[in-house]
Amino acid sequence: MKYLFSNVLGCFIFDNQFNLIEEVKFIKTEDYFKKNKLEPELNKKYPDLVSVPPEKLSSILSFFKDSKFYSLFYQKNLELTKQKIKSSVSDDTLIIQTISNIEEVNKLGNILAKRLREWYSWYFPEFSESIGDNEKFTELIVFRTKSELLRELNLRDKESMGADLKEEDVKEIVLLGKEVLQLYQLKQKHEEYLKVLMARHCPNLLELAGVTIGAKLLEFSKGLKHLATLPASTIQLLGAEKALFRHLKIGSRSPKHGLIVNHPFIQKVRKEDKGKASRSLADKLSFCARLDFFKGEFKAPEYKKELEAKFLS
Repeated sequence: MKYLFSNVLGCFIFDNQFNLIEEVKFIKTEDYFKKNKLEPELNKKYPDLVSVPPEKLSSILSFFKDSKFYSLFYQKNLELTKQKIKSSVSDDTLIIQTISNIEEVNKLGNILAKRLREWYSWYFPEFSESIGDNEKFTELIVFRTKSELLRELNLRDKESMGADLKEEDVKEIVLLGKEVLQLYQLKQKHEEYLKVLMARHCPNLLELAGVTIGAKLLEFSKGLKHLATLPASTIQLLGAEKALFRHLKIGSRSPKHGLIVNHPFIQKVRKEDKGKASRSLADKLSFCARLDFFKGEFKAPEYKKELEAKFLS
């Protein structure tokens, strides 16, 4: 009887006294991942070849205690780790990083837009109060002068309560506005990129959940594979972990939905139907995740019609 033992260095064959008979070294890191093709060939060469049983493993491992193997193991394991890290980057990783950065950019943009409004209100308070959309507000103060904005509000310069700032003071405000505007543009580009990524990786989930909710479901579940294994009841509560733990700890009201509460479909249904609609939507999202992971059909439009017919007709 002969024993086959494979590790990062190669495939090693020992006799029943644990003496080395033959070794096939792995020259490249890729060879280690192809060992399943090499081992059957060795089985043909040695018909009585078997894998090492657990009770005899210590005898085999003692062979590799020789110091000559130390540097080889270090080098091969380092190469193997690098290869696994490189291959671990997937569409899931890119989607999660993109949606996370969109949230950070959005948060930063809102903070700076608030500062911009406060700063600009000392110069032209009437305009700051006249428009609520931060992005539109920023765009107007960057590309238009105070005189142009005054005409839009049918005001004369003397009627404004704003301070008469010097040109260099106004430039600093506009400079901040340009930076805020770039953040909004960055967010838009990220959203376009995210849509392309999800169309390639999970088209069903994209169609039914939308870009933002679909990406956040992948973020909370740590990837499409894990999302596809989750039951619908868990998908329904993704993003509501704090409320769920609070319910379990102090007996507060049990949450009915998490991230999917912001879905346009849930927003449209009647208040008394939101819980039931959330369960149905989570169920369809579960189907979508499984279809996408196992490369199945594109059935999201059908699921969407079913939900709308059931709750919105």
